[in-house]
Amino acid sequence: MGRLDGRVALVTGGARGQGAAEATLFASEGAAVVLTDVLDKEGNEIAAAIGGTYLHQDVTSEDEWRTIVQEVVGQHGKIDVLVNNAGIYMSGSLTEMPLEDYRRIIDVNQVGVFLGMKHVAPVMIDNGAGSIVNISSIAGLRGGRGSIAYGASKWAVRGMTKSAAQELGQHGIRVNSIHPGLIDTAMLQQVPGIDSGGLDAFNRRIPLGRVAEADEVAKLALFLASDESSYCSGAEFLIDGGMTS
Repeated sequence: MGRLDGRVALVTGGARGQGAAEATLFASEGAAVVLTDVLDKEGNEIAAAIGGTYLHQDVTSEDEWRTIVQEVVGQHGKIDVLVNNAGIYMSGSLTEMPLEDYRRIIDVNQVGVFLGMKHVAPVMIDNGAGSIVNISSIAGLRGGRGSIAYGASKWAVRGMTKSAAQELGQHGIRVNSIHPGLIDTAMLQQVPGIDSGGLDAFNRRIPLGRVAEADEVAKLALFLASDESSYCSGAEFLIDGGMTS
């Protein structure tokens, strides 16, 4: 018996990396998975491999959120789990980052999460239950050089998670955030210094001495999506190998 048997899960940014790992694991645990992304080729391949459904989505568009939610409910009748995973990273210092880049990161990482919760919550309220898992970052727990916009967006996700948990708890809906450290995905290669041998230096700062695999984050998301975390809400869950300890 799967830990998500009978559940319907919507995973944004599901075409690769953490999102693909979450979608794959959820499907293996019995969930009907709908994954969304702007990477159509990769998204369709993942959906075909796991027996799920892929839908194209720009998470910054409220109209597209309305359409996605309507399609998922039309196909499955409900949404039990929402994983707000879609996100982007661009480095940039406080004094040098272009406003256009700053706003783009905020739109995807912060506004996308807001819109996801806004439009999925009414479906969960009608169902009397649900679990929302927002993917933040260790950048949402502490400051970092050269990541002013990314940090702002991930702190916002942390705050929105707590506010939503306060509002939605009365409806049986749990809302939690995951804060990964260094994870072996395509986004990791965008971190300054990683591609020039800097990974070894980062590993020396991690008590466990390594970066994590996307599957490890997916297992934490599964815990929060399942009934095993039935009394967890409004909390942040670190998965960073001890980096922030």
